[in-house]
Amino acid sequence: MAFNHYSVMLKEVLEGLKVLPDGIYVDGTLGGAGHAKAVIEGLEGGVLIGIDQDQEALAYARDLLKPYKGRFILVHDNFSNIAPILTELEIPEVNGILMDLGVSSYQLDTAQRGFSYNHDAPLDMRMDQTASLTAAEVVNEYSLEELNHVIMTYGEERWAQRIATFIVTQREIKPIETTFELVEVIKKAVPKGARRDGPHPAKRTFQAIRIEVNNELGIIQKAIEDGVDRLAPGGRIAVITFHSLEDRLVKNTFKELSLDCICPPEAPVCTCNHRAKVRIVTKKPIQPGMKELEFNPRSRSAKLRIAERI
Repeated sequence: MAFNHYSVMLKEVLEGLKVLPDGIYVDGTLGGAGHAKAVIEGLEGGVLIGIDQDQEALAYARDLLKPYKGRFILVHDNFSNIAPILTELEIPEVNGILMDLGVSSYQLDTAQRGFSYNHDAPLDMRMDQTASLTAAEVVNEYSLEELNHVIMTYGEERWAQRIATFIVTQREIKPIETTFELVEVIKKAVPKGARRDGPHPAKRTFQAIRIEVNNELGIIQKAIEDGVDRLAPGGRIAVITFHSLEDRLVKNTFKELSLDCICPPEAPVCTCNHRAKVRIVTKKPIQPGMKELEFNPRSRSAKLRIAERI
């Protein structure tokens, strides 16, 4: 299966990064390499470092970017390791960073990866297939309390307690091994009236388990902070999110990095010695326009925030 070539808010990302021909850029979530390819096309003497934990994504990107040999470096790693990656490459600072968070269309549409509630497959959900924790382990080995916490916190699911309870009951009879088996359990747990309207009843639970498997929220703040520390003055960081938890984390991290003081409001004098590192470019997040939504409905929840190194 080919990667989805549609890159969310491509024009807005390029304008936001203000690509310099001789600049150094990092795409921390390479995916189908659509954003990366567009950045590379604007380079003359510059280079793009593409990072992805998905080896299938890297293989696809390597083939797609062949015509631009010498203008890119691909790295199999997680974008949370941006600092050691740049140190290893002996690159002290960069001119721009892009992080396009969440699961890719390719991962959702590749049934055997186990991300989708619309395809029957083994419960996996690992973005990095060399990682150890799988969705099957979360579903079958987490305690009732842990499952409830994951589903409620990461899925913002109102029926989290019921779903967790039904999962634990079912796995005592037989381990839950496939996506459709999990979907059936969730459908039984969610009251019929609540299933009539709104999204698929398994959507929030699948999102929650995927976030847990890949530690998606746990790495965002540090990755942004480490990235900003490597930005040259005037360099920009652009982050695309796809749900409210991610966006809140990005918003709050940008805000903290833009302040000269983070002491509690009641503190009589500043003792934190914190100094602003960025200027927030997007006071409100940029969202896809109607034309883009027609071509790519999955971009509906996307939000783009941009900050500039001081």
